[in-house]
Amino acid sequence: MFTESAIEANNKQQFYDQIAEQLHHLLAGEPNAIANLSNMSSLLNLYLKDINWVGFYLWSEDDGELILGPFQGKPACIRIPSGKGVCGAVATKRQAMVVEDVFSFPGHIACDPASRSEVVVPIVVEGKLIGVLDIDSPTPARFDEEDARGLEQAVAVLCKHTQF
Repeated sequence: MFTESAIEANNKQQFYDQIAEQLHHLLAGEPNAIANLSNMSSLLNLYLKDINWVGFYLWSEDDGELILGPFQGKPACIRIPSGKGVCGAVATKRQAMVVEDVFSFPGHIACDPASRSEVVVPIVVEGKLIGVLDIDSPTPARFDEEDARGLEQAVAVLCKHTQF
């Protein structure tokens, strides 16, 4: 059971360690993907500062594109073709990506025009692409590589508890 508690961290690594611990307790015993993706997006929305969208796009092997999954924020683009925008690029490369200024990213898909920076982390289980975690901020350069590593840690907790 989840009980909201303050996260008190001296640095980003401690912050993301605490996010991973809270996520572990939140997801423990629940294998359902939709439930766990929903709760993870809510948890990240609760604790991450200076963001305006957090959620998931799930890979559709049949369609060859990402399809909107659970999220927190304004309504979003429903489908993203492989290789298009930041999410599509991450799906293709299967590597986390930090974009300091989304308007300088070739082919950026602007679902919310207020978004200025973005971090996207792939979700890969046993070599199979499941989808991506996408987080936007209205502040340029809000995210860095330490955020990407911390979010990869959170995605690893998600994958440990979830049956995809």
